[in-house]
Amino acid sequence: MAPRANWKGFLRLSLVTCPVALYPATSESEKISFNQLNRQTGHRIKYLKVDADTGDEVPNEDIVKGYQLEKDQFIEVTKEELEEIALESTRTIEIDEFVDKADIDPRYLIRPYYIRPDGKVGHDAFAVIRETIREMDKVAIGRVVLTNREHIIGLEPMGKGLVGTLLRYPYEVRSEQEYFDEIQDVKVTKDMLDLARHIVNQKAGQFDPEKFEDHYETALIELINQKRAGKPIVPKERPRGVNVVDLMDALRKSVGGAPAAKTAAPKKSTKKPKKAAAGQKEMLMPISGRKPKDAAAKKPAAGAKRKSA
Repeated sequence: MAPRANWKGFLRLSLVTCPVALYPATSESEKISFNQLNRQTGHRIKYLKVDADTGDEVPNEDIVKGYQLEKDQFIEVTKEELEEIALESTRTIEIDEFVDKADIDPRYLIRPYYIRPDGKVGHDAFAVIRETIREMDKVAIGRVVLTNREHIIGLEPMGKGLVGTLLRYPYEVRSEQEYFDEIQDVKVTKDMLDLARHIVNQKAGQFDPEKFEDHYETALIELINQKRAGKPIVPKERPRGVNVVDLMDALRKSVGGAPAAKTAAPKKSTKKPKKAAAGQKEMLMPISGRKPKDAAAKKPAAGAKRKSA
């Protein structure tokens, strides 16, 4: 079953309109998350909304938004006033223009969403818009309001649906000049480039996300399992960086030691994902967000000194 829609409204191309729903295309809910605990009691930390001056807790109905003009001086803005800002993109994704995908700077990309028809009506109009974008081989640019903010969104066909990627505004993207200006101008010789190209050719392949494993997530699972089982935690030696003294010598050694990508890629694509998936299932404690059926029946860990509240 698909998750709940983040947004429902209409997709419009000129006079062609159809109801659509927008769903998150990515999720981090499977990642391990931690709670903050009181070291002395083992109880969870609870956050309260308190008045900065009196220290008294403030109920949600008494909390309003405020824009700070200067120290201790704010302009209050109510929820009703914010809702009065009527933007058409609150309910409609209006396609404003079509652009080449190569024209979109990767720095402007935020996150992707899946878009599909909402309900049983509008599938014909949706298909017309989708196939028009596909036929033109362009990215359709529109606007949508999410979490009370208007965003630019780029629409591309994917199978029977659309992928909408939120885009940043220019004021949200920092200029690279303040970071790159101090990089020294270095002359790279043809020999260096030839060796570097050879290394690239040895490692050349096709992007397949299934080949990659989240090593940090795997290490977290291993750490939690060891603590759950009461096993001692032995610190692992940290990798150390090596200063390159002779760049040409380093390139030559890299050429001699670089493995061919064609032989390594198939092994990674078939075995790595299974290992990661198995690691999730073999955890002795549940991943955050999933309640085990027999959690109450399990005995506390041998290394646990207190019960967390």
